[in-house]
Amino acid sequence: MLPVIALVGRPNVGKSTLFNQLTRSRDALVADYPGLTRDRQYGNGKLGDSPCLVIDTGGLVGDEQGLAGLMADQVWLAVEEADAVVFLLDARDGINLSDEQIASRLRRSGKPIYPVLNKMDGMDAGAVIADSWALGLGEAAHIAAARGSGVKTLVNRVLAEIPVAETAQGALPVAAKGIRIAVVGRPNVGKSTLINRMLGEERVLAFDQPGTTRDSIYISLERDGEDYTLIDTAGMRRRGKVNEVVEKFSVIKTLQAINDAHVAILVLDAHSDEVSEQDATLAGHIVQSGTALVLAVNKWDGLDDDKRQWFRSQLDRRLPFLDFAEQYFISALHGSGVGDLFSAIQTAYQAALIKVSTPELTRLLERAVHEHQPPLVRGRRIKLRYAHQGGQNPPVIVVHGNQTARLPHTYKRYLGNYFRKALQLVGTPVRMEFKTGDNPYAGKRNKLTPGQLRSRKRMLRHVKK
Repeated sequence: MLPVIALVGRPNVGKSTLFNQLTRSRDALVADYPGLTRDRQYGNGKLGDSPCLVIDTGGLVGDEQGLAGLMADQVWLAVEEADAVVFLLDARDGINLSDEQIASRLRRSGKPIYPVLNKMDGMDAGAVIADSWALGLGEAAHIAAARGSGVKTLVNRVLAEIPVAETAQGALPVAAKGIRIAVVGRPNVGKSTLINRMLGEERVLAFDQPGTTRDSIYISLERDGEDYTLIDTAGMRRRGKVNEVVEKFSVIKTLQAINDAHVAILVLDAHSDEVSEQDATLAGHIVQSGTALVLAVNKWDGLDDDKRQWFRSQLDRRLPFLDFAEQYFISALHGSGVGDLFSAIQTAYQAALIKVSTPELTRLLERAVHEHQPPLVRGRRIKLRYAHQGGQNPPVIVVHGNQTARLPHTYKRYLGNYFRKALQLVGTPVRMEFKTGDNPYAGKRNKLTPGQLRSRKRMLRHVKK
């Protein structure tokens, strides 16, 4: 599983700002107002040499009561589920009693603690770092989260010191073999019922009540000589409707299961009024992780033709970015259509692990450019020279050329769709990377020949006249 890093500290020390830097997003609200963050926020870390899961938490003051006490409970749950804790301190305010109380409890947690002084831009580092030694947590790193200064060095240090047994290299259950399939969706859409139907036995608890499953359960399965590992996950609801602390604790397990899986089955409820915003958010998490995807619309039996047509239109309208995924309309309770999911899983898995030669990708790139040229930038055409494969699961296609940083997102999306259709990749997203080579003549001036120097002098004489 991905290593988990929790961000902890007093209110308004920059935890949400650091969270947005680590995840390269704006998911966490940021303002010069203490106590803005109340609940835990999860995000995929995109800064550093290794991926990680980052948790933003509310501010601690040391003697929480009422609402602040509930917020503090969320913070300590985040500390409990984390592999490492980044303890943020405000360099401008200095170390105070609240910092000492938080540090005392963090030491008792037994987790690796990394004190970090934020807002260090324009500060005397030596004087402020000396004060942080009083917390008994070792030497504090210093960053400026708002500008990103020192953030990458910090996260690389934290990830390098997390024990290997607790990271993605050793956290998968022993039973996890073959193709790993995560079954995800909102609560009560039939995830556990679907897994029981795929297994042919009542292996996991299925009940008509949201939140029955609270942890990710790994189950081995062999079918037609092929090994699978099914992962039953907790349902992910909109944060505003989540009340139980245990249910909030299980969100991280679902996100980790998506990252661990080769293929994710996103289960939707055809009896619901619409494809909800939470369905779209969960689908976005899957696409962002690069996991192959199969879309399963459950409870399809018993719907009349008008309802079915209406739900299909909802899929096209709310989930247009899942055009690469196959759609299956099933009934997990009665088993109709469930058997077809295994062929879709195999198709998506093979597509995610495809290998394509550099000459073939370059020919496809030339065809794509011939059909639709890149736009002009300052009067010059962007030239895309060749392409090669940069990774698998999901397939990564690296395109080399000049001025690739100026390519519009629409053209990058066009190229991704073109490669996916040309290679007949079904069930897996395609990631595009663009690189511009270094100009060997940048900053160099040609030395003029004697003839060129004479011509230049003649030209200057005419200019002076």
